[in-house]
Amino acid sequence: MNLQVEINEEALQDIINIETGLLYPLDGFMRTRDFRSVIEHCTMANREVFTIPVTLDVPKEVYDAEPCQTLELLFGGEAVASIDVEDKYEMTDADIEKVFGTLEDAHPGVRKEHERSPYRVGGKTKLLKRELLDGALKPEETKRIFREKGWKTVVGFQTRNPVHKAHEHIQRLGLEVCDGLFINPITGWKKKGDFTEEAVIAAYEAMIKEFYPSDKVYMAGLKTQMRYAGPREAVFHAIIRRNLGCTHFIIGRDHAGVGGYYGAYDAHALARKLSEEHDLGIELLLTREPYYCTKCKQIVTDNTCGHYETNRVEISGTIIRKYIGDGRIPDEIMMRQEIFDAILKCGKVFIE
Repeated sequence: MNLQVEINEEALQDIINIETGLLYPLDGFMRTRDFRSVIEHCTMANREVFTIPVTLDVPKEVYDAEPCQTLELLFGGEAVASIDVEDKYEMTDADIEKVFGTLEDAHPGVRKEHERSPYRVGGKTKLLKRELLDGALKPEETKRIFREKGWKTVVGFQTRNPVHKAHEHIQRLGLEVCDGLFINPITGWKKKGDFTEEAVIAAYEAMIKEFYPSDKVYMAGLKTQMRYAGPREAVFHAIIRRNLGCTHFIIGRDHAGVGGYYGAYDAHALARKLSEEHDLGIELLLTREPYYCTKCKQIVTDNTCGHYETNRVEISGTIIRKYIGDGRIPDEIMMRQEIFDAILKCGKVFIE
């Protein structure tokens, strides 16, 4: 009789994303060699770039059982997948610190990792409940859509926030470079206080309907958890968009950052380093922070404006969340009225 392990929604979603090819080159949860290489070098054991460990945690009694067996994976008590266990290892605090750059539990990614079992097993996974693939984002489908639209170049944009003027500026830059813009918001687990999936989607639907050329933009949600791993997660997001058929990917200021744990352009530095050492299969657009300049009277960056220190009005998802959380309307220099109205109409705005 196979051992059984109850898994959570994030582990199940990882299995689905492995099955669809979204997390290529993974064919299952990481084995020891790949895990150690990702932790130390941001590559798989074969030197292919992969920056986030994707692992399955199990209880100690399962970890201590005989190796080389099949584990049946349950969700809500129902068998949904299996893993052929090839090896096992522990994820230590030293490993966690290398991924997130900190061990503080105030960091949501660290806290979530500490809530998991440190005991991990690696091996090929198999999705038993195939209907779970219905509605999943699949690379063959996005690639087909891009082909049908006639897009030879596609720029991917990752977000967990409704569109504001700074993101609009970057997206328009992407459309100047590429044939199409793929807006791909995260719809999996996010931390308390983040915008809900409904708020983000409603905002972008309004943006596409009211302001963007509809034949140049495509939007689909990405069901995966936010890790808040800053630089590593920025490159991880690029790999996923490459798998989905994007030729370009935007990495902005403090991409996938949280709470000041990463430098504003740490993600740029890691992306440049890995791009110089490896072929990522996607071109990275490393954009500077857009802000409103009260002298230039438009959205600019420090590459195009000389007033960063004196006339800058910062625009960010954090600031927008504070405005709306305080019951205030963001200034039009930060967010369009039509977008704000769409967010409020969606009902539940923030994750509780």
